[in-house]
Amino acid sequence: MKVLVVGGGGREHSLVWKIRQSPEVDNVYCAPGNAGIAAQAECVPIGAEQIGRLKEFALEKAIDLTVVGPEAPLVSGIVNEFEEAGLSIFGPTKAAARLEASKSFAKEIMKARNVPTGEFKVFTDVEEALGHLQSVEPPVVIKADGLAAGKGVTVAHDRKTAQKAVERCMVERAFGDAGDKVMIEECLRGEEASILAFTDGKNVVPMVSSQDHKPVYDDDEGPNTGGMGAYSPAPVVSDELKKEIFETIMIPIVEAMAEGGIPYRGVLYAGLMITNNGPMVLEFNARFGDPENQVIMPRLKSDIVPVMMACTKEGGLERCELEWLSDACVTVVLTSGGYPDSYEKGFPIEGLDEAGSSEGVIVFHAGTALKDSEIVTAGGRVLGVTALGRDIPAAMDRAYDAVGKVRFERMHYRKDIGAKAIARLAEGG
Repeated sequence: MKVLVVGGGGREHSLVWKIRQSPEVDNVYCAPGNAGIAAQAECVPIGAEQIGRLKEFALEKAIDLTVVGPEAPLVSGIVNEFEEAGLSIFGPTKAAARLEASKSFAKEIMKARNVPTGEFKVFTDVEEALGHLQSVEPPVVIKADGLAAGKGVTVAHDRKTAQKAVERCMVERAFGDAGDKVMIEECLRGEEASILAFTDGKNVVPMVSSQDHKPVYDDDEGPNTGGMGAYSPAPVVSDELKKEIFETIMIPIVEAMAEGGIPYRGVLYAGLMITNNGPMVLEFNARFGDPENQVIMPRLKSDIVPVMMACTKEGGLERCELEWLSDACVTVVLTSGGYPDSYEKGFPIEGLDEAGSSEGVIVFHAGTALKDSEIVTAGGRVLGVTALGRDIPAAMDRAYDAVGKVRFERMHYRKDIGAKAIARLAEGG
């Protein structure tokens, strides 16, 4: 088989790494890829949103399966384009990807199916949105309705911050068209967790739980990012709770989409808040998480390629079961100083070989490039230093030991990835 992975970040590196292990796969291509992916796949200089060129490449190379990493090409209809050309592709159609592309669309489906989520109101007029803020007590959550690379969400603990967040979306247009609509939502309290599942539009096959860390600084301080690290499993999600999540959230959503004439195939990602009243949905994503995928893929024992192929056909997952390692996994994201705001690029990265040769460690590249045969920084999130261990503390120790071997100018990372899990385990689960 020939497989094409679309994208060039840490999520895509982890997908290439896993797909490469399949005995069914002969060649892996990645468009556009990065310096780390280049060691495991043939990188193709085509952007993830250049759908026409990607389709031409897939036809020319007779690609057997295309796997889409980022959300933007899914929302733009890459699956529709490929399927119309007779190409097999893993991911939801443009209509189904609205679950991520429009937070208000997702909320309306949740509301119709009694899927647990926070109270919300949607606004297209800035004055109406600002007026509503005067009638609700902080904290509140301000969300740009469309895609904003994980940065369009503000948890506002006072009205001034809330007003600024609304104006940033709707007046300053910090997130472009994504801020045409703004959602003002109840602030849910509890502990976050991520649950992902494979689905063929009918059947739903769960993955292991994980927990992402969005704020840029320790103790969940500072602005939101695309993700500063993750761990799996998330102790906050017990087996009993996971069963509840699938029965009350994942399955009803897949059923609702199918009944609405827009079957959802690919990965369904639920970002959850585990509250005192049970699990509640914060958001849905239409693809693998980043960095959640970096802690999920190393734990997957099964060959991922047949699973992805099965997802491209309705009912294909009917007899599919996944095997998982009992080991825990932790990813620490190393970022460029200044991220998620402005930052400099082009700094040489040292210590990659030393870190990657440590026991149980995989270094996934996110924002890296080759310059004069040297690997340099090329993005906000640069690397995902990932480690397996018998439990979260062991995986955390290995990950941070490997982090200590990597160096580049103005390198930043959180020092508490995994600490929540350890605290919860100490409390007895």
